Order: sequence, then structure tokens, then C-alpha cells
Amino acid sequence: QVQLVESGGGLVQAGGSLRLSCAASGSIFSINAMGWYRQAPGKQRELVAALTSGGSTNYADSVKGRFTISRDNAKNTVYLQMNSLKPEDTAVYYCNAAIECGSYWGQGTQVTVSS
Repeated sequence: QVQLVESGGGLVQAGGSLRLSCAASGSIFSINAMGWYRQAPGKQRELVAALTSGGSTNYADSVKGRFTISRDNAKNTVYLQMNSLKPEDTAVYYCNAAIECGSYWGQGTQVTVSS
């Protein structure tokens, strides 16, 4: 079992920045990759950024150059630094931990970007 706790969401004006955190606990040795997904009202959940255990990253085209995923192994925490935020970034952001036979999800944190 892996437990994920997100924090850092909130309300920000367009052009502003936020940093999301995802603290993992439990069987963290089984995690192959961690990522951030988001789901806006009426839309499907989509991948925003992912980070493998080997350090490879992957970003959605819509956030490339604005968002950065990183991790602190000592704290078992993954971060999503979001800069130059746009109203279309408004969504619930979810942390995901991928293991060999499935994945775990955090509870989600709301990010709202006002124009």
C-alpha cells in the first residue's frame, strides 16, 4: 500500500505561480514512477507531468516550459512547480504513484487560476 497526500493548491491570478507537493508513505520502494494529473469540470483526467524512478520526465504539451516536476527523495515527496499559470490550468490536481500492478491516487487539490 502507498499513501499519497497532496498540498499546495489554491487560488492564484493568471501569470502567477503555485507549487504542489505530494508526500508518499507506505511501500514507497514499489513505486516505479510518480506523476501529476488534473481534471477540469466536464473533462477527462489528463496527465500533466510524470517522473520515473530513473529520473526521466514527461510533460503534457500544454504545460511544457511552464511546469516542472521534481522530487526530494529524503522527504519522499514529489513537487509540481507551476509558473505562468493560465485560467485553463484550473482543475483538481491529483498525485499518482505507479507500481508494477497498478497505481495509487491522492485525494486531489484544487487549483483555480483567475483571469
